[in-house]
Amino acid sequence: MSKHTMAGLNGLSRRMPAEWEPQSAVLLAWPDEATDWIDNLSEVQACVADFAYELSHEQAVIMVARDAQAARAELLTAGSASPQLLQENLFCYEMPINDTWCRDFGPISLISAEGKPLLLDWIFNGWGMKYPANHDNMISRRLAVAGAFGDTVLETVPWVLEGGSIESDGQGTILTTAQCLLDANRSPLADISTLENRFKQHLGAVRVLWLHNGRLAGDDTDGHIDTLARFCDAETIAYVATDNESDEHYISLKAMETELEAMRTADGQPYRLVPLPLPSPIYDDDGLRLPATYANFLITNHSVWVPQYGVPEDASAFTAMVGLFPGRNIRGVDCLPLVKQHGALHCITMQLPAGVCPMKEE
Repeated sequence: MSKHTMAGLNGLSRRMPAEWEPQSAVLLAWPDEATDWIDNLSEVQACVADFAYELSHEQAVIMVARDAQAARAELLTAGSASPQLLQENLFCYEMPINDTWCRDFGPISLISAEGKPLLLDWIFNGWGMKYPANHDNMISRRLAVAGAFGDTVLETVPWVLEGGSIESDGQGTILTTAQCLLDANRSPLADISTLENRFKQHLGAVRVLWLHNGRLAGDDTDGHIDTLARFCDAETIAYVATDNESDEHYISLKAMETELEAMRTADGQPYRLVPLPLPSPIYDDDGLRLPATYANFLITNHSVWVPQYGVPEDASAFTAMVGLFPGRNIRGVDCLPLVKQHGALHCITMQLPAGVCPMKEE
């Protein structure tokens, strides 16, 4: 069983690892008829099952589900691939869930000064109290009690934070957005200085880079960084861009690009900025634009999993990833079922660092 403590270590004793560092597992939640996926449940279950199967070739998959036995059976039949390897690397835990966005309610990983993993359990309040989150806010603690994290310490932090709202370069730099973090329903009375101090104390941040522009139509997270700009290494940021002046995002994304151009690495150098295309508009049944983005990619031990939406820009986004991650396999994932509920691959996953999970690791 994981040890469980309150936060309070000196900020210099920890760091938030980059996503490209070694991992033990990826956390997912199984969509069922009681979640918002009821209108496209079959296709989203197939999407999650196919991804889980492919991922299980690389590392363990931890799946939380309202009914673990039913979820395992459904998962092993919903996808199109052979279930053999998935059966070996799939670990299901039964618990109540509200929804499936593990990026935002899952534990945030740290590495201690001794090189040991540490997990942080921040408060998740449904993206500023927009949606019910009573069960999802308890998932990290329930997984710890169930032994999913082995002896890794799970530290409780008494502040609201969603994993999709922060990016780390693994060297003490946090990239985030002001419009999300300063939301009054997440951080009442907090200002940038207050939030930076929290990041320094709890995440070991040395510096915080803030974006004040950018937000995609249909995004109900108030501008999560993982929909807009992502670290690919400590000197490189991939970001969403468009040259289409008639697109509703043009002005905001150009302003965001200008902000990124002004940012500097820890060594004082400009970042290498790599634009990712904005997908052609995708609309829901009510004619509202959905927040499709290629920035919502996931990095795992051997692969980078790139959202694909069945639009012309898919190919160029895929090609951009090949150049950004030459040492990893680039894998396309059909995220059209996911974006119907305003998210994509990064949103439904949370990676756990090497040494966390008491199961088979490389």
